[in-house]
Amino acid sequence: MGKMLDSLSSLLRRPTRYSKSLGPIGDLERHVQPDWWKHIFDSVYLMTDGDVVNDPKITKEEVDIVIRALDLKQDDRILDLCCGHGRHSLELARRGFKNVEGLDISKYLISVARAHASEEGLNVKFTEGDARHLPYPNEYFDAVLILGNSFGYFDDAKDDLRVLNEVHRVLKQHGKVLIDLTNGDYVRKNYEPRSWEWIDDKHLVCRERTLSRDGRRLLAREVVIHVDNGVLADQFYGVRLYSFEELKALLLEAGLVDVRLHETLFTTSSRGQDMGMMGSRLIVSARKGVKPQNHYVPFEELKTVVVLLGDPRRRDPVKPNGVFDEDDLFAINELKKALSCINGYRFVYIDDHERMLEELMRMRDSIHLVLNLCDEGYMNDPFKELHVPALLEVLGIPYTGADPRCLAYCYDKSFVKSVARDLGIPTPKSVLVRGPSDLDEMRLEFPIIVKPNFGDNSYGITYKSIAKNEDELKGIISWMRGSLGYDGPVLLEEYIEGEDLSVGIVGNLPDDYLVLPIIKEDYSQVPVEFPRICCYEAKWLKGTPYDKVTSTRADIPENTRILLEKWCLLLFERFGCRDYARFDWRLGGDGIPRLLEVNPNPGWVWDGHLNKMASLAGISYPELLRMIIASAEKRLAFKKMFKGIKVKELVDEIWRRGFL
Repeated sequence: MGKMLDSLSSLLRRPTRYSKSLGPIGDLERHVQPDWWKHIFDSVYLMTDGDVVNDPKITKEEVDIVIRALDLKQDDRILDLCCGHGRHSLELARRGFKNVEGLDISKYLISVARAHASEEGLNVKFTEGDARHLPYPNEYFDAVLILGNSFGYFDDAKDDLRVLNEVHRVLKQHGKVLIDLTNGDYVRKNYEPRSWEWIDDKHLVCRERTLSRDGRRLLAREVVIHVDNGVLADQFYGVRLYSFEELKALLLEAGLVDVRLHETLFTTSSRGQDMGMMGSRLIVSARKGVKPQNHYVPFEELKTVVVLLGDPRRRDPVKPNGVFDEDDLFAINELKKALSCINGYRFVYIDDHERMLEELMRMRDSIHLVLNLCDEGYMNDPFKELHVPALLEVLGIPYTGADPRCLAYCYDKSFVKSVARDLGIPTPKSVLVRGPSDLDEMRLEFPIIVKPNFGDNSYGITYKSIAKNEDELKGIISWMRGSLGYDGPVLLEEYIEGEDLSVGIVGNLPDDYLVLPIIKEDYSQVPVEFPRICCYEAKWLKGTPYDKVTSTRADIPENTRILLEKWCLLLFERFGCRDYARFDWRLGGDGIPRLLEVNPNPGWVWDGHLNKMASLAGISYPELLRMIIASAEKRLAFKKMFKGIKVKELVDEIWRRGFL
């Protein structure tokens, strides 16, 4: 049986068609037929493109990317759309994916795919069909894949949209699509007008390429020659060139959201030959939203959002070795990819603090909003975090997040706890130490956790910050003053052994907010001799006993959850938090949470606590960022609506708008 299938497979691959060459052609576009894709994908295609489409190594690498990008599970129902001879479908099945189907317009390639599936005993269903009219019920697949540069073949771009509309239809709610297609911007500038290569000892292919008259498609001609028999094929085709922004617009129009550019893929030929349109490709994913978003906004109508970040050129005293490392740069890249998924905005990034003021003044009249993510502080000075919003206030530029007053209040840990106690919110017992005499009057029982009163990101809090006696306490304070160089007040707190809890809020009071799922830190993999605290080692250093600390959904009683949410909302209002905030707690042995910190502009990174909470609520990273921007917009719009209105007019306006 195996030999028979080998013979069948060999027969299916053997080029059998012969042709006459048309000779020199002045206008390739005139010879590209609208339905060229119905006829070109046969045994000659598998031969000319075999250095890619028949290379197992390339296929495995591409499937690795797909699984990683979509976080595929083995029980997911997957459609490999425009599957060709099934190389990706079959590789997925080899890896244990149980519900894989492939569809392609080419009867020949589908027959090859079926033969290989039968030969290997793989359970993959292959169907011949048109991607614009899928033969599947609504909400049938968890994931749809369009791989190997199989998008953009149609003469009319509306047909590409029809394909995506069908993808949207057959995807389950929150199902995902991944498209691997030619990098349009790159190919426009770098295509080879003419090339030729030997396929094997007997075959060679000569190629001509040019852009269409409108510059939107790359047109190609292939003359495939057998050294003994002459011309096998003289064929023409054209592929629409999409930039990421153009593809994103099309995906959004089809009702797909969270459009992400995962990476730009550069593939090399096993023959070391011309890769053509397969050389540089975009790996793009999107998700089926609950509701389709609005249509794409033209570039000239995009709202300009300036993103303020820390300065990677400058020393940052909080970071290990004081520098932005690879993890920081990766986080910034993930942020940019996530923001690129949000429709309706043009994002401009400023991270050079020497030029920050100059740039903001230059752009002031065109800025819709500043997304203030500069939690490092102005000039990377953490004491100057509040200077950034203060600068924006002076310039009259609207921004997301906390104002200077809120940041100043929350930077002082002791002050935060005194305000919390005034509100009736439990905190650990604590003492603020400014000098040696304060230690003499201390009335705390050991063990005690020792913290800088000013600072965030676990600055100055290490696994050695738990003092069990007076000598250890003095040693920790001495280290802070000497090695760390911290000369501010020191906060001493009773050490509570309970769970670390974090609560996130996105939005604004009184009623336009969302409390995210509460998370806890899982320290179960930390050796018993190390304290269960979210210390500097856990947040910043690799290769420590805290490497395996994870954040999980907190399993707490319902009455505790309700109490936590109530207290967080009280704190949000009292400190004047805006748009988003995070609150850190420690659960006591008596089951009562005690407040540790208020974070008015919490970490925005992809692997930060806020995004972890959001993911538990089914909110993606781009959606979380969009929610923060939308919260600021609503807050600012409400403020602007009533600006300058007198009290009587204000009451009349509220009544007229039906708020009362």
